[in-house]
Amino acid sequence: MRQTVEAGPPAGAGSAAARRRSPVAVVLATAAVALVIVGFAASVGAFPESWNFGLADPIDRTRRWLINNQTSHWLYTVLLNPVTDLADAGIRQLETILRWFPWYVYPVVCGLGLWRVRGRLAGALGFCGVVIIGMTDLWQQGFATLALMAVAVFGSLLAGIPLGIAAWRNDRVAGVLRPTLDAMQTMPGFVYLIPFVLLFGIGRVPALIATVIFALPPVVRLTDIGLRNVPNPMVEASEMFGATDRQTLRLVRIPAARPAILAGANQTTMLAMSMVVIAAFIGAGGLGQDVLRAMRDIDVGEASEAGIAIVIMAIILDRFTRGIATLGERGRGHGPGSHGDGSVSAADIAAIRWIGAVTALVALVGGIVGHHEFPEWLQWHYAPYVNDITAWARDNLYDIGSSGIGTGPLSDFITLYLVTPLRELLSGGIPWPAMIGLGVLGGLAARGVTLGIGIGIALFGIGWLGMWELSMDTLAQTLVAVAVTLVIAVPLGIQASHSDRFQRLMDPVLDFMQTIPSFVLLVPVITLFHVGRIPGIIASVVYALPAAVHYTDLGLRRVPAEVHEAATSFGATRSQRLRRVELPLAAPELMVAVNQVIMLVLAMVVIAGLVGGGGLGLETVNALRRSDAVGRGFEAGIAIVLLAGILDRLTRGVADRLRPPAAT
Repeated sequence: MRQTVEAGPPAGAGSAAARRRSPVAVVLATAAVALVIVGFAASVGAFPESWNFGLADPIDRTRRWLINNQTSHWLYTVLLNPVTDLADAGIRQLETILRWFPWYVYPVVCGLGLWRVRGRLAGALGFCGVVIIGMTDLWQQGFATLALMAVAVFGSLLAGIPLGIAAWRNDRVAGVLRPTLDAMQTMPGFVYLIPFVLLFGIGRVPALIATVIFALPPVVRLTDIGLRNVPNPMVEASEMFGATDRQTLRLVRIPAARPAILAGANQTTMLAMSMVVIAAFIGAGGLGQDVLRAMRDIDVGEASEAGIAIVIMAIILDRFTRGIATLGERGRGHGPGSHGDGSVSAADIAAIRWIGAVTALVALVGGIVGHHEFPEWLQWHYAPYVNDITAWARDNLYDIGSSGIGTGPLSDFITLYLVTPLRELLSGGIPWPAMIGLGVLGGLAARGVTLGIGIGIALFGIGWLGMWELSMDTLAQTLVAVAVTLVIAVPLGIQASHSDRFQRLMDPVLDFMQTIPSFVLLVPVITLFHVGRIPGIIASVVYALPAAVHYTDLGLRRVPAEVHEAATSFGATRSQRLRRVELPLAAPELMVAVNQVIMLVLAMVVIAGLVGGGGLGLETVNALRRSDAVGRGFEAGIAIVLLAGILDRLTRGVADRLRPPAAT
């Protein structure tokens, strides 16, 4: 924890100087420089294969043992099989209940619910969105996806809220949970699948468990934060009236923290929805299965229909959960009818009861009348039109005459002049000892001795796993994708920060890019650019672009107005004010944007491996495709986590360095 003093240098400056002067830092920096010199001076070749830990063979043997003992060993008969049966029964039962309601209940409920919590326009769009899912004949697949996601979100909340309460109660628990949650958030979704496929095989249950764990961190964090931010006067008043600690928690703290907890539930729901297609990769079915089939067949139209259905479902759930969280905010005094104590207003309760009564009435009438299936006469497919447009683009945009422009020349340029040279530089141009030394020096500069040692160990760990060359290949693709993303996103973020109208125009486009499954992005990209590293890079850029734009916009908008006025009063032009005032002050948020872009691009590593991206992603994909490659895929997954952790901590450390010192 940063300490401040009444006089002297700014907060944090003394501690930074102490870190630089500490004997451990000097020794570590000397060792790192020696590694760099030795690496460049000596011909060390590739990372020694004899140093490989050889984790793949024990993991493959464990996998074979598990397969051979699934019906006899107590681990399965007493623990895993009952858990599998219970989870599968819950998903099937919920899916049966969802199918029982008549089709018209869903557009009515979504329309009325969104109308109440988000306004008339949201209600109308919600009604139309549900109808579109039915019109494209994806009704049954939607139920399968919704059932799996609902059980996963319920499981995440059931585990996450108590963990958040435990973290709030005990700083030791919080100290253990925070780095654990950091690691969980840096892991790509595909990596979660490998250990559960190892234990449970293929099916909906491993997909469910992986989704629960993948979606867990936000609700744990926000529950902890919400409870820590409860105003002290409310707690003191409760204690004055004789309430016990448990009563205060149940009757005061949790209601006051409800908006934060509901915000965590919203983020958990969105993370669960982002796993729809990835879960389908191991047999979860639903809309994700349609996307995978379309990607295999390079059918852009079918992929777009299933992808748009997932987007609609994600946006509806997002708006619902945000709206419910807003009800809690109004209860805290931020809107009409507020009580100021965190409770929901009487008008909101009446509206919820009215919506429930209408839903029950429509469901009752529908149960008597029937019409459970979406009527065929309302169905309409736009896939053929999308395929026609894609075919035209493929035939006319790959190589436009002899001008040297088009998707083909662009792909060749990125491959020949960006990806390949950088990959060769990282894989062989910089010897592995020098690469480790540079990583240690970067950690020392960013955050000190601890990070420097951690990065050194992580880089050695990548080599010990036998994943050095593949990791450098993945790092090269990641750096190219991050650079392209920032080149596009930063100017857009700057323009959005200077124009509210431009920001409003960009928001729906960015929302669409954030919610559409990344697999759907691959299908048209493969059509235009063919299989290889470039489709994965382009899909990664599209996937990471919204976060970079939002953080750039946010950082520039946080520059105080008086700073703008002072720069203008000294005669600075708009360009000078941007370069010399706004961007330097927004540097911490810009580094956070870089951090988020890196994490999002790394989340696409495995998906890029599906279309010829190579590197660590391909090894992870092979682990899910072939039972004899699980061990190798497990090693690749660990290498992805180590690489993500290195880049995450480095960029966070730089962002912390750029932040102004705390006020004394």
